[in-house]
Amino acid sequence: MVTEAARVAPEERLVNLVVALMATEQGLTKETILTSVSGYREQSEAGASKDALEKMFERDKENLRGLGVPIETIGDHADPDDLREARYRVPTAEYALPSDIAFTPAELALLNLAGGVWSESSMSASARTALRKIRALGIEVDEPIIGFSPRISLRDPAFAPLQRAMEQGRVVEFDYLKPGDAAALSRRIRPLALVDYEARWHVYGFDLGRGAARTFLLTRICSPVQVTRTSFDLAERDGAGERALAGLEEVAARQRALLEVHPGTEAALRLSRRAIPADRGIRVPYVDVHVFADELASYGPEVRVVAPDDLRERVIARLEATLALHRDGAGR
Repeated sequence: MVTEAARVAPEERLVNLVVALMATEQGLTKETILTSVSGYREQSEAGASKDALEKMFERDKENLRGLGVPIETIGDHADPDDLREARYRVPTAEYALPSDIAFTPAELALLNLAGGVWSESSMSASARTALRKIRALGIEVDEPIIGFSPRISLRDPAFAPLQRAMEQGRVVEFDYLKPGDAAALSRRIRPLALVDYEARWHVYGFDLGRGAARTFLLTRICSPVQVTRTSFDLAERDGAGERALAGLEEVAARQRALLEVHPGTEAALRLSRRAIPADRGIRVPYVDVHVFADELASYGPEVRVVAPDDLRERVIARLEATLALHRDGAGR
């Protein structure tokens, strides 16, 4: 049975917190927030400890401040350093664009369209901050300039439960299918960091079955992520993101593909951002040969793999499989 707590995404909890803190002049105590704001309330009702909820709130405050949301702490007037009964609020006067900035309806339409392309979970921190301030103006766009906008999301289904487990310090279980394996293997890990590398999400954690730290590609998780009741020390997360990225960069440094790319193409635009110039084409570091072969094959004739041989063979195999599917479809 899926609980209500499991259905409140972290992004939704942050939005609820901002709304609650903007709606009060006096400020809200931590206890009020944890027992009444959606996202915390469900976690509390599901049995989360007060200590875990308070740590979640502290992280949420830091995340919001990093997004440009000014959260004000109001302490005891007699003893400002005593924060036991502190109240929190978002000063609406500071949560707005400067008064001398104005937008035409057309400009607002363009800004809303640009913001609509990306889901909240995929936008950069700067983009989210700007979009929230634009919406804070309270100006509606009467004439849309386009009938629809594309929706782009960089999230995998496993992302939300893994992030929730990290926040709560809970062990997770999932099935993971490695390339070349006939069947998926069950993994049980302490999730310590979620990192984006080469535009793909990875979870870094301590693999309890293997007794060592491991990094997993989220797209290879082939079952629902089960968040268990087994907890771990949240201090283990300290520096985990940096360790994960360092490990991925170390692997990529050992694997570099020599590519010939047609200039002015999509392949040139995307690959050049992480490429190293070479005498013949470009060299692009990569972590996973299978995932990279999928990407290169998607560019079709825009890119040619010069080396290494195993990468070239995998790209050719994917292109031949695509050709065979089209021939088969045409025959039917």
